[in-house]
Amino acid sequence: MNIVVVGLSHKTASVEIREKVAFAPNQMEKPLQALVSLPDITEAVIVSTCNRVEVYATSRDIAGGMARLKRFLADYHHIPLETLEPHLYTHHGEAAIRHVFRVSASLDSMVVGEPQILGQIKTAYGYAAEYKTSGIILNRFLHKAFSVAKRVRTETKIASSAVSVAFAAVELAKKIFDDLSDKTVMLIGAGEMCELAAKHFLNNGARGVMVTNRTFERAEKLAEEFDGKAVRFDDLFDYLHKADIVLSSTGAPHFIIGPRDVENVMRRRKLKPMFFIDIAVPRDIDPKVNDVENVYLYTVDDLQEVVASNLQQRAEEAKKAEDIVSQEIGQFFKWLSSLDITPTIVALRSRFEETRQAELAKTLANWKDLTPEEQKRLEALTSAIINKLLHPPTSVLKQTGQGGRADLYVDALRNLFDLETAPPEEEVGELEE
Repeated sequence: MNIVVVGLSHKTASVEIREKVAFAPNQMEKPLQALVSLPDITEAVIVSTCNRVEVYATSRDIAGGMARLKRFLADYHHIPLETLEPHLYTHHGEAAIRHVFRVSASLDSMVVGEPQILGQIKTAYGYAAEYKTSGIILNRFLHKAFSVAKRVRTETKIASSAVSVAFAAVELAKKIFDDLSDKTVMLIGAGEMCELAAKHFLNNGARGVMVTNRTFERAEKLAEEFDGKAVRFDDLFDYLHKADIVLSSTGAPHFIIGPRDVENVMRRRKLKPMFFIDIAVPRDIDPKVNDVENVYLYTVDDLQEVVASNLQQRAEEAKKAEDIVSQEIGQFFKWLSSLDITPTIVALRSRFEETRQAELAKTLANWKDLTPEEQKRLEALTSAIINKLLHPPTSVLKQTGQGGRADLYVDALRNLFDLETAPPEEEVGELEE
């Protein structure tokens, strides 16, 4: 049995294409059942996120299985296959295992190391388990993928540093203040970057948020979202001393905060440290503000330097993660390759035994004068011949099962001798978490 993957991602398709192929998370039963109803598709899982849509399936017919999955994605979403196909990628066998392990470990994400993808794959697997479209192979496969992702996060620092400007601001604030639980954030401007930074600060324990904007209604709306306080822009300096962290991003053509403004604020704060983050271009805050005692000013360039450094660190950690993935691929592929060995050996022996007994029966029917003892000797002779003939292929199958690629021999024997084998029984042991 082969694992096959067909999908598209942010690397191969624009958001306009991805959103057309996305599956609604609360409507997974219909597409999953449709997948396992396809010829030769025995198990299936659908992963659908904003950055990727992928189908993981099992099939004996690799080329046919992947063709059916492509056609399914096109037909289900009413997209001509010739339009969709250039954006699709396919993997099978060891390459499919590597791909899914890398995706689960966030090595294939837009931001390497982001944690969301693992939860999204677990959710996708949950739907497949609920609707009974995953079986022994995909169950074992995805549990192994989860375990690989856990190893990567435990044994590397791939997710330990900020790789967005907004989150880099939070990391710098932690270095200045240690604890954010008693700190108030002032947003000057109500744009997307300020909003994102505010979310990061609150998620990391900041006490509260104040928002000011030239359009007061916009300040009110954003403040309400964070259960904070809206401040009229003209009243900024009446409230600035209450802020420990100030994040500014306006469209002003000149500085809106200068060193004298901050000196007055610091006197009211009795020199308690204050952290300014100026992510506006052109800048909102005069660089001389950084000369004021106990004031720390960072610009968007400073933050981007932090991000660039952290991205380099993640790239180095990703190399370690790739090594972990390679180690785990070998173990899982060995299990997958050996999965069909015992049923194939049983089927091969049964086919030879049926032939032996049929031919022996014909021979004995023509040799009426054979004594019972001679019949036993003839029976033993034919059994010995069969055992001798089957010993080499049986040994080769067992040896390749220990080293991988047993599927090649299994498929060859099945085709050569037209073997029918029973599916493997579900394993009883605990799966990796």
